[in-house]
Amino acid sequence: MYDHDPAYSMINLQQSFAVRFSYTTFFTEELFDPGNPIFANFFSSSTDDKSTKKILFVLDSGVVNAQPALPEAIRQYFAQTAASVTLVPELLTVPGGEAAKNDPELVEQVVAAVDQYGIDRHSFVAAIGGGSVLDMVGYAAAISHRGIRHIRIPTTVLSQNDSGVGVKNGVNYRGKKNFLGTFAPPVAVFNDSTFLTTLDDRDWRAGIAEAVKVALIKDRPFFEWIEANADALAARDMPTMQYLIHRCAEMHLQHIAGRSADAGDPFEQGSSRPLDFGHWSAHKLEQLTNFAIRHGEAVAIGIAMDTLYSNQLGWLSDEDTNRVLTTLRTLGFLLYEPMLSDNDSAGVLKGLSEFREHLGGQLTIMLLNALGHGVEVHEMDEDVIRRVIDLLKHRGTELFAEETEKSFV
Repeated sequence: MYDHDPAYSMINLQQSFAVRFSYTTFFTEELFDPGNPIFANFFSSSTDDKSTKKILFVLDSGVVNAQPALPEAIRQYFAQTAASVTLVPELLTVPGGEAAKNDPELVEQVVAAVDQYGIDRHSFVAAIGGGSVLDMVGYAAAISHRGIRHIRIPTTVLSQNDSGVGVKNGVNYRGKKNFLGTFAPPVAVFNDSTFLTTLDDRDWRAGIAEAVKVALIKDRPFFEWIEANADALAARDMPTMQYLIHRCAEMHLQHIAGRSADAGDPFEQGSSRPLDFGHWSAHKLEQLTNFAIRHGEAVAIGIAMDTLYSNQLGWLSDEDTNRVLTTLRTLGFLLYEPMLSDNDSAGVLKGLSEFREHLGGQLTIMLLNALGHGVEVHEMDEDVIRRVIDLLKHRGTELFAEETEKSFV
């Protein structure tokens, strides 16, 4: 019979370990041209010959519609190159846009394909599409076999400069943005600028909002570069956009890794999320409009709101406030959406509590006290928010081309 020792039961066991994550964001053109070795070289350097590796592709239907030759190009690439993985027979196609994150059946489709084709932890799931498809596929890969290596091939400005290079995956649930999700870094990201050529103007523009966001809270010279190049960006100048994407992605990765100020919390264990400047209202606005507006369009409005809020507190000058709003308008963003109107502002204000709930801990909102410098607050005055909404309601469809000395108050 076991002689229980009460003293022994009082000894605690403590465990501590670190897991290193490493991945590369590649910048290229014509990724699936047989003459482009970058994809095949990645597999050669990241696999061994001890077991059969497979790859399952999940394609955004919007991308396939814009580039109908893409599925065959993928098949031909794997047939003609020496990629050390086997392409499974089916190329799974799913709806793009926020619909990808709203339909639980799509996650089931990806998981079923993983099961059907024997995609194990040493194989790959590759997603080609906008941020929503990448989020959904990354989530499905993360929960299959407790984690399958996933590859992201972003096809929009927003996903190439922001969401696609990060570590988060998720789907919407119970009417809430990203309620279900994981922190699971990709094994590689391939930014192919060729995909950008088929974007409509809204999707081209929408991703620029995330670059404005990160510039405003971290890098004044980058904001001033965007300000100076706003016309070229709006006119779809590709070299200008390529620089914006590269710089924005670089800053995003530096933040995740802790190589910049107020950074180094990749799995968001704390309450601080500086990269979500402008997002507390954006997430709610997307939901209130039934996702009729793009994420980046909602972020642009959220940036306008929190910039004006900072101005109302006396933290940001009228001149700098005007510069931010004028830049957003020059880029082509509307800064007012009817769901922000007085009758519906309570709905937007619910975004504050939902944002706190999603973070956990105390409410933490990023505001501005200078261009290129963010500051965190832990409460927001609802009366000031309503005043900001009223300003946008009456002036949000104008160009904000006032003289800089004219006050917003």
